[in-house]
Amino acid sequence: MLMTTTPTVQGRTITHYRGIVVGEAIMGANLFKDLFAGLRDIIGGRSGAYEKELAKARQVAFSELEDNARALGADGVVGIDLDYEVVGEQGSMLMVSVSGTAVSLE
Repeated sequence: MLMTTTPTVQGRTITHYRGIVVGEAIMGANLFKDLFAGLRDIIGGRSGAYEKELAKARQVAFSELEDNARALGADGVVGIDLDYEVVGEQGSMLMVSVSGTAVSLE
């Protein structure tokens, strides 16, 4: 499935707009990840644990977006927008939301 942030696909014609599709993932961070991330904030550096959770959430959201587009009979998604939010008490959960327009391409 072709997925792009652009509203069109160069060299391809959109033949049908199938509808808006969304993929979402909410991932919780556990106590140990929070503890080590807090230490990284104090001493500097990147938080590998959070980066892995973020990558996993993004993968889940894109997979859900693709599944929803296929269910509408699409073979592409254009105009993709990717958003990140922290939710829950004290920002204890990470939400990744991805949306776009499912299309059929020539």
